[in-house]
Amino acid sequence: MEIAIIAHDGKKADMVQFLNENKALLQQEGVKIIATGTTGSKAMAAGFKVKRYLSGPMGGDAQIAARVAEGKTQMVLFFKDPASSHAHEADINMLIRICDVHNVPLATNEATAKRLVETLRK
Repeated sequence: MEIAIIAHDGKKADMVQFLNENKALLQQEGVKIIATGTTGSKAMAAGFKVKRYLSGPMGGDAQIAARVAEGKTQMVLFFKDPASSHAHEADINMLIRICDVHNVPLATNEATAKRLVETLRK
């Protein structure tokens, strides 16, 4: 299962904490993590194996949306910062729409991400 992780700047620390809290589930055999650039760097620094794409504002959200549309990514964990505006809002909305179109689970906050990651328990 390929899981995409994305976090806005104000949520990157929360994402790393979430990854660490769920390390056993996320490092199982058969689980592959992909990420936008900076989020991926932070996850790698925390000891996770991650395939990084461009940063969100540079097209990383679109790259991940393409993987969802191609059936390669089966889950997206996107810690959005609702208190900040984002220059690439159109890309963010497109990613959310693609997840909806292709029926791919998408968490936009930690509470939902916890529920989705729980499905990885064997």
